[in-house]
Amino acid sequence: MNQKFQPISLTIMGKEYKIACDPEERDTLVRSAQQLDEKMRKMRDSGKISGPDRIAVMAALNLSHELETVKNQNALLNQQLSECLDHMRNKIENVLENQQTE
Repeated sequence: MNQKFQPISLTIMGKEYKIACDPEERDTLVRSAQQLDEKMRKMRDSGKISGPDRIAVMAALNLSHELETVKNQNALLNQQLSECLDHMRNKIENVLENQQTE
């Protein structure tokens, strides 16, 4: 194991998992595990989905869907920002050109 990685214990649905983790990513990994545990427990407690395997797959699918939604929103925001910056650049260039001709 790489010396940079350190073991961390995470508990998800009452089961402990030991995972090697970069110390800089520890907090993010802990929050991710807590989020997964919360989603899985909600699914289990709703009674609509039974069995830890099905709960894990549904939780993973929901989280994956959320990630894709955020990625799509991010791509749209990046495109809008780029268009806005292009528009501002054009305005600035027009102002500078008009100052040079005066």
